Amino acid sequence: MGARTSNRSWVALGVLAPIGMLVMSGLMLLDLRRDAWDRSEQTSRNLLQVVERDIVRNVELIDLSLRGVVDNLRAPATAEASPRTRQLILFDRAATAKDIGDLLVIDETGEIAIDAAGWPPRKCNYADREYFQAHKTHPALGLHIGQPLVSRLTGERILPFSRRIAKPDGSFGGVALGTLKLSYFTRLFDRIGLGREGAINLFLRSGMRIVRHPYAEADVGVNIAGTPNFDRFVREGSGAFVGMSVRDGVERHYAFTQVGDLPLVLNVAVGTADVEAQWRTKALGIAAIVLSLCGVTIALSLLFGRELGLRAEMHAEMARLSRTDALTGLANRRRFEDAYARACADARRTGEPMSLLMVDADHFKRINDKHGHTVGDEVLRGLASCLQAGVNRPGDLVCRIGGEEFVLLLPKTDEAGALRVADEVHAQVSRLTVGMAGIAAGAVTVSIGTASGVSRAEDLYALADGAVYEAKAAGRNRTRSAPSEILENRGGERSRVIAA
Repeated sequence: MGARTSNRSWVALGVLAPIGMLVMSGLMLLDLRRDAWDRSEQTSRNLLQVVERDIVRNVELIDLSLRGVVDNLRAPATAEASPRTRQLILFDRAATAKDIGDLLVIDETGEIAIDAAGWPPRKCNYADREYFQAHKTHPALGLHIGQPLVSRLTGERILPFSRRIAKPDGSFGGVALGTLKLSYFTRLFDRIGLGREGAINLFLRSGMRIVRHPYAEADVGVNIAGTPNFDRFVREGSGAFVGMSVRDGVERHYAFTQVGDLPLVLNVAVGTADVEAQWRTKALGIAAIVLSLCGVTIALSLLFGRELGLRAEMHAEMARLSRTDALTGLANRRRFEDAYARACADARRTGEPMSLLMVDADHFKRINDKHGHTVGDEVLRGLASCLQAGVNRPGDLVCRIGGEEFVLLLPKTDEAGALRVADEVHAQVSRLTVGMAGIAAGAVTVSIGTASGVSRAEDLYALADGAVYEAKAAGRNRTRSAPSEILENRGGERSRVIAA
């Protein structure tokens, strides 16, 4: 029992240890996942800040140019200057900046009055443009950022910035227009790596998309006002969240902000799959290692448990053999003495009688001398089978205590019961044959001595031994029983003999 428990303990340990490893690895992987998200969020915030500052700087540059144009148009010296000189006064070096598109002064009819690109001005009318109508309708509009357009002069994608020009009487006198090429945004965004599903979007506060990275012509001018993501951009002003893109259904982490004081919304979006891609690679590697270690641990534990089990079985077998007669397979003298001591203690405690039967093979020496020890051993094995057949209770014990001598220990059995068992033993032995030696049924006999009692149970062995000698002296092949009164008189003189 103890060996099996030890074996189970090792197997349990071999299972629990991998479980512990898996739990610890799982916690470590969760921590690594949190780190991956924290790094991604911090990177997105940093990128958002850098991009926002660059956009604000370029818009301020354009607005300063537009303010200068509006202010200089009011100066008397500008009005008195020649058209060529006026063009040089109004437009400074900003007109040559790389990402600046058109810089124009548009009169109240929509025609180009002054062109930063040179003199004479190019011919085009802008009276139908949204920004022209907005300034004409709203005198206090200030800097206006219009919808992304295709330039009528260059054919490039541009974002228009405009300010109202007022005449001396305050009436509408036209528009100062500056444009920023959309190529500026694509070049700015292209320097940023956001992963396979990453994106950067710039929107007007109205919901119209100005540009998206990666760039696609179809994305320019699309209005997403009213979608959950954009409503959150406008409502919260800045922040971060995970949401589903209305454009392509990809789940992304959005970091967003309003661009300075401008009516622009900027977001940096990273695909959640991209955020966890590096972590997932590490997780798979760690999981593979941990699972391998768990498998090795379980395998070693099972092997060790199996080895312990084999050793326990071997020890149990050795213990059994040390208490078993090698020839007959019956209990040996050592086991008999242990069982006898326990049976005596039980008899004293319960007050119930116990019995011993001493069985001795008759004329066994003759069998050995005549047929040899091989046949003699076969006879002893046959006698063992007969004795085993003579008892049928689990608590009864049949032992070989030496040579041709056997003992039957019968707990909770009185004298009458012992005699019934003795009769059955005689019957079984009478049918014993040994074909290899030509020994027929009835040729082998035994003498039996019985003793039964309670108060002096430890004396039964000596009494049964004496009774078997009486059986032999009376002619063998019979049973003699030690009188129970002897036990009560603590070993007094035997006074009664019962024939088989």
